[in-house]
Amino acid sequence: QVQLVESGGGLVQAGGSLRLSCAASGRTFSSYAMGWFRQAPGKEREFVAAISTSGGKTTADSVKGRFTISRDNAKNTVYLQMNSLKPEDTAVYYCATKAMAWASPLRADSYGSWGQGTQVTVSS
Repeated sequence: QVQLVESGGGLVQAGGSLRLSCAASGRTFSSYAMGWFRQAPGKEREFVAAISTSGGKTTADSVKGRFTISRDNAKNTVYLQMNSLKPEDTAVYYCATKAMAWASPLRADSYGSWGQGTQVTVSS
C-alpha cells in the first residue's frame, strides 16, 4: 500500500485556478497509474482524471478543457491543475493509486490506496 497526501485546496472565486498536489510515499510510484476523484456533500464519489504509468490521460467530460492531470515521477507526485473553476467543482478531492493495468481508471474500486482528501471550494 502507498501513503498519499493531497494538498493545494482552498477557497477561490469562480473563474479562478488551483493546483492540487498528491505526494506519494515509497519507491515504486512510477509503477502505479494515478487518479483524481472528488466528492461533494450528499453525492457519490466522481471520477475527475487519471494518468497511466506511460503518461496516457483520461479526463471526465465535466472538467475536460479546464483540468489537466500530470505526474512527476522524480518527485513521487501527481498534480491536478484546475482552471476556470466553477461552483459545481466544489468538493473534497482525493488522489488514488491503481496497481492493475487492466482495471478501469473510471471506477473507484480500481484503486487501492487513497489520500485523505483536500477541500476545494469555489464561490460564485
